[in-house]
Amino acid sequence: SGTDYQQRVWSALRELGSGEVVTYGELAKSLGSGPRAIGQACRTNPCSLLVPCHRVVAANGRGGVHGHSNGSWPQIKSWLLKHEGVEI
Repeated sequence: SGTDYQQRVWSALRELGSGEVVTYGELAKSLGSGPRAIGQACRTNPCSLLVPCHRVVAANGRGGVHGHSNGSWPQIKSWLLKHEGVEI
């Protein structure tokens, strides 16, 4: 469950194919929103296996995941992207 806005973001994320990435800003622009709001929706993603928020990256690199920019979560994001053929 999530807000209508979160559902819109998560729906857009489910449309991204394996190895396809989008920046927070690009996704925000396509949804008529802001990058920080996209990040917050990704942070509250209840099911990362079905809603691939790891495919949303910062304009200047990988970016964080679930509100973390250091530690195991960003390492997992990097591994998932690399596994899909994306080098960031």
